Amino acid sequence: MSEYTLIFKGTAFSSKSSTEVQILKDYLFFINADGMIAKTVAPEHVEYQNLLTTYQNKENFHQLANGQYFFPGFIDLHVHAPQWAQAGTALDIPLYDWLNTYTFPIESKFSDLEFAQEVYEDLVSNLLANGTTTSLYFATVHKEASVLLAKICAEKGQRGLVGKVVMDDPEQNPDYYRDANTQTALKDTEEFILAVKELAKSTKQGVYPVVTPRFIPSCTDDALKGLGELAVKYDTHIQSHCSESDWEHRYVKERFKKNDAFALNDFGLLGDKSVMAHCNFLNDDDAQLFAETGTAIGHCPISNAYFANSVIPIARFHAKGVDIGLGSDISGGFSPSLFDNARQAVMSSRMLEDGVDTSLSAEKRGVPNSRITINEAFYLATAGGGESLSLPIGRLQENYTWDVQIIDTNIPSAKLPIFDSKEDLQDIFQKIMYLVRPENIREVWVQGNKVHARA
Repeated sequence: MSEYTLIFKGTAFSSKSSTEVQILKDYLFFINADGMIAKTVAPEHVEYQNLLTTYQNKENFHQLANGQYFFPGFIDLHVHAPQWAQAGTALDIPLYDWLNTYTFPIESKFSDLEFAQEVYEDLVSNLLANGTTTSLYFATVHKEASVLLAKICAEKGQRGLVGKVVMDDPEQNPDYYRDANTQTALKDTEEFILAVKELAKSTKQGVYPVVTPRFIPSCTDDALKGLGELAVKYDTHIQSHCSESDWEHRYVKERFKKNDAFALNDFGLLGDKSVMAHCNFLNDDDAQLFAETGTAIGHCPISNAYFANSVIPIARFHAKGVDIGLGSDISGGFSPSLFDNARQAVMSSRMLEDGVDTSLSAEKRGVPNSRITINEAFYLATAGGGESLSLPIGRLQENYTWDVQIIDTNIPSAKLPIFDSKEDLQDIFQKIMYLVRPENIREVWVQGNKVHARA
């Protein structure tokens, strides 16, 4: 019996740094029983030919076909799981109206576990089919339905980080959809954490409970304080929204006389396992606080175009040492694909740099040094997401999980325009990033298990 349960041969792309893509041409990848990459071997390595001869006829050896490539599995740092039921609707109204007219009514329906099961199973399958191997989820205020989402992630093989949402302020939340009171919110959260930690013991790829105040406007001070204490007690991940829109940013300043970042920090909600969604209105002091505490930004470029009233200066925050990953923000963002969100991240950053108001002269129109490249967007969707979650995911290198998408550029219905058999691999990488559709994602593996295969 080999010490390796799986061996793969093929060309892979992985982030060497936030700006540089590493091309691993014809590499061998050796995966152990825990689903970790135990060893990678380049063709020029002295052992390569021997290893190839030893393993290539074995049952557990997988060789990519011509035109197929390995990509790391994508990491989505912001998904509102119940909102999958309303994805693609009502994106043209202000955030406050959108929440109260559409979102809270649909989320309130998740007290019905049959409905929750139907939506959540479809969502997790859909995200896996789009190459998302790890998702950071907001569920709803309902404890049972939130545990159910974690179970569905466990069963379908996705690495799920799931939060039971807390919304306990009776003045800010509708009567039909909120926690009964602060004590109930904290008790349900603690019971939820314990249930998911129990489930995690038998889940190879991991499921994780996440402390989840929806955002400051939804929560009382006592709830925010209690959630910070629970996160410390159980060493959990933490997520919320932070300085997303003009309305939210202004509300927090009026309530606490300080910005979101500092208010959240006062309640113990910033730290190395914290991911804050959006963060469009962070100032330099806020960003510095994020860097110092290890708090990450979940950048949601499609959703921001609809609801954030601004373009976030991602390049500036990254230069300050803030961890940043990519989020779809289903359903404030309409697309479950992080390929789509990576493309939008690049486009939004270029619009910020060049500006959009043609009545101003070119030198006054934009914000210099704001653009990111497609290489950087790839990093955000992979290694940046892994660093944001403090997990060994998002890179195809030793001691990382075998979370991969097998991209097929030759699918007849979605063939990429590659006509030269010796085309530069960096160019092929860019074509994949800009042109891939779900049909091109032939297989998806998480922690060494195949979790999706397209017929």
